[in-house]
Amino acid sequence: MTSAKSARRPHHWRRDLIELAALFTAVAVADAVANLIGHQPDGPYLLVASAVALVATAAFHTWWARRHSHAPPPGSDTDTGAGTQAETAPAGADEELEAVLWRMRTTVQDTPGALAALCTALARRRIDILTLQTHPLAEGTVDEFLLRAPGALPAQQLTREIASAGGTSTWIERADAHDLVDTPTRVLGLATRTALDAAELPLALRQLLGRCTIHSLPAQTVTGRSTGESAPVEGVLEDTVMRLRDPSGGVISVERPYLPFTPTEFARARALVELDARLGPRVPRSEDVLTLPEGNDITVRRADRSDLGAAVAMHDRCSERTLGLRYHGPVRDADRYLDHLLSPRFGRTLAVQTASGRLVALGHLLWDGDETEVALVVEDDWQRRGIGSQLLERLVGLAVEAGCESVYAVTQAHNTGMVAAMRALSLPLDYQIEEGTLVITARLTPARDRSAAESAHRSAAEQADRPTTGPSGQASRPLPGPGPAGRPFRH
Repeated sequence: MTSAKSARRPHHWRRDLIELAALFTAVAVADAVANLIGHQPDGPYLLVASAVALVATAAFHTWWARRHSHAPPPGSDTDTGAGTQAETAPAGADEELEAVLWRMRTTVQDTPGALAALCTALARRRIDILTLQTHPLAEGTVDEFLLRAPGALPAQQLTREIASAGGTSTWIERADAHDLVDTPTRVLGLATRTALDAAELPLALRQLLGRCTIHSLPAQTVTGRSTGESAPVEGVLEDTVMRLRDPSGGVISVERPYLPFTPTEFARARALVELDARLGPRVPRSEDVLTLPEGNDITVRRADRSDLGAAVAMHDRCSERTLGLRYHGPVRDADRYLDHLLSPRFGRTLAVQTASGRLVALGHLLWDGDETEVALVVEDDWQRRGIGSQLLERLVGLAVEAGCESVYAVTQAHNTGMVAAMRALSLPLDYQIEEGTLVITARLTPARDRSAAESAHRSAAEQADRPTTGPSGQASRPLPGPGPAGRPFRH
């Protein structure tokens, strides 16, 4: 937009000189005409008549120009005055232009005008509604908004405004640009990811339902005993917990503290699990061929339960020390964990095989609730060749793609190989050690400012009685003691 100041043409001395000459010429011509006509008998009358004719002609020309002009009306967006107004705006206007995104959920009465009152309250605070979803309930309706609000407006004030407009059980948290994707598009994308890879189901559920905790509970233990975990085909919805039948057996438990699931969310999650069940086991068959320093070629690929026999054979070739460093328990029980670890439901597994097809290493990326564990086992004859580092680097890449903020490895203090592989990642590391068990945590992304994102704001009347920890808030992980399989069942 061009302002009036910048649109004004510069004046030059030549133009001023020409205008002055034209003025003197006009005066001279007017004086000559006045002298010529004024000395005649009817001269004064002719001068008055000429003046009246000139005034009438000017008035007609002005009226005609206004009626048939093609110029935009004054005050339109293309008017140059808009630029002048922008230039003279006060300095505090920039602060109002800075806006933040909020995701808000509140319950309103299912009566005419209830939603209009809520929108009016938002408009008074200059809050823009970007998206709106409705979740019908037996009594009332849960409305979920994506809002663009002035940066100076605190979350507490926004919550009070909603409460005064009739909203109850209000939940608000910071959002980002990824939330601008509309719900149907996001659901179709999650369904596509789930269709391509069975290991994506827990991640898809987490992205579908927001920050929540996903637990995959197996139907049987590694010893074959029943765990008693089961759920009906249609699933179970209990306030902040939903339980869905796992297509591979067992139960998928989804928990979200302080924010109850709606029937709409439960139906979406159940549809995603049903899609996974209909498609059956599936793992992408991508392969990477690497050349070791001594010249041998190895292949890194995804593994699943079809590799169980080759994995057991690799265990047979490993020493007790190697199996003990990986599974932290009796080595005779190591084979029992493989069926669980190779299941795509509990994470992703990478296998390393030689040119002859022999399996020589396994790397596991295990979903552990809100956290992610990495674990490696390399056959003795293939250790100290960089295979572990290659596996760990790819597992961390998979964790980054899945949106994980950190990964941790449970090992023993004297396992120098695992410690060196973690340090080679060039990531910030945290160490915890107790009774010979070492937990190394690598931070994949910088810690976010959770002061707003973790604030769970109930309505003004409920804030004093309810905790303010957001759905992503969690206590620090307790240090696990030595145990079989290095905590493979906390998923």
